[in-house]
Amino acid sequence: MEKSDIMLPEVASYLANQKVLVTGVTGFVGLALVEKLLRTVPDISTIYVLIRAKRGKSMEDRLNEIKENAIFETLINKEKASALSKLVAVEGNIDADQIGLSEQDLQTVISNVNYVFHCAATLDFEASLKTTVEINLLGTRRIVELCKKMQNLKTLVHVSSAYTNANRQSADEIIYPPPEDVNKVVELVRTLSGTQLEEVTPSLLKNHPNTYTFTKALAEHEVANSFQNFPSCIIRPSMIVGAWKEPVPGWTNSKNGPQGFIMGAAMGVVRRLPVGKHLVYDYIPVDVVVNTMIVAAVYTVSQKNQLTETPIFQCTSSTHKPFRWANVEHLLSDLLHKYPLMQAVWYPHLKLLPSITHFRVSAFIFHIIPAYIFDTISRVSGVRPKLVRLHTAVNQSLDRLEPFIFQEWMFDNSKSLRLHHSLAPADKEVYGLDVASLQWEPFFEDMAKGVRRYLHKEKDSTLDRARNKDNLLMVANLMLQVALFALFWFIIKCVFGVSAGQAALVLPFLYVLFSIL
Repeated sequence: MEKSDIMLPEVASYLANQKVLVTGVTGFVGLALVEKLLRTVPDISTIYVLIRAKRGKSMEDRLNEIKENAIFETLINKEKASALSKLVAVEGNIDADQIGLSEQDLQTVISNVNYVFHCAATLDFEASLKTTVEINLLGTRRIVELCKKMQNLKTLVHVSSAYTNANRQSADEIIYPPPEDVNKVVELVRTLSGTQLEEVTPSLLKNHPNTYTFTKALAEHEVANSFQNFPSCIIRPSMIVGAWKEPVPGWTNSKNGPQGFIMGAAMGVVRRLPVGKHLVYDYIPVDVVVNTMIVAAVYTVSQKNQLTETPIFQCTSSTHKPFRWANVEHLLSDLLHKYPLMQAVWYPHLKLLPSITHFRVSAFIFHIIPAYIFDTISRVSGVRPKLVRLHTAVNQSLDRLEPFIFQEWMFDNSKSLRLHHSLAPADKEVYGLDVASLQWEPFFEDMAKGVRRYLHKEKDSTLDRARNKDNLLMVANLMLQVALFALFWFIIKCVFGVSAGQAALVLPFLYVLFSIL
């Protein structure tokens, strides 16, 4: 996209009467994409959504759950609920041949689909190479092979990740060489045992931090290599966070990243967080990601005669609207008590720590010990204990997460910004890609409200009662602190045989120590 004078056609009109296939519709991005298309493209014909039966729920059951999701409140409030009838489920799975479609559904998709949005992937940083190859790499290959058969396909939009290039400190909007020979990787996955594959995985990954970034990088080449068969584009979002503007500020169904931190902190069970406060963390709102996908699709189709390769659009903020935790640190406590939870188990408090070692020491005192206490109480009360298991899992994952916690990347998004400027003025309001006007402080407040409403499922009407409970927990927390310091004073007095006044001199030291931790 070298020219800056391109003017794209009006998006909603361009997508009118089109039939779309979306994978990963039960996930964060896929669900947000479906909502946006239904709400802003009133004349879209059909949205086929790939769904599999899961955990005793049929495909139809899962489709109904999707339709009942809170994300569609705005659509329903605008009396557009009938648009949900445009969702048509096709049963399948990207880790199966022909993505698991029945012969009838396969023919329907091949004959009708105009746009494919491939959002499905495993985001598990701890997943084995076999799992990530099967879903992220071969799943994408199966989508590409299906697209080659489609009779009316206009473009494939592949959702990748900015972290496909996590082995570089900075990345441009280009395809980089594959990190390994794809045929070699597939052959090893198919022939080696699980133990053997685990042994060779580090040598395959080289300087990639995990199997996720490695397989997503390989998957990009599956898409790019098919460009002579059909038009395609690749979207590389960074860490996707809650909605900035649409459908509701703060909407989320993801527990990853800062939403997960806030979720745990609001419960009072996550009290320490390892971050580099002054490092740049690349966060991007989910509605901006969805807008980029839709506009990139229109661009790729409308400009296909000028394109010679698959265009890449990085949906990122690091070089354009960088976020640093230092900018919002002062807000965290206020937000936790402005939007408290009815289900909080203790008085919320979140402190940012500068290293993994510091976090491990502090977490033992403020996470692990309280977790054993609360789990013991849970067992006595007949409730299933879970806090020890939760914090143990967090501690075990720190080594894998550390490269993402204490490293910053710079992802150029020049092409995405030019894409934004190619929109008509009215479309910039509806499908805008530029986060220049995003203010991180109010964004985090919306995120806190969204976590409460959509992840903890607590209604706004319970807020006053939750604040009353928060005040009671504050009193209980203060009383516990006084009791602990009194206990320390008594132990020092008895063990060392000193006077009460001498024992009290140690308390300021303990206060400073706990403040550091």
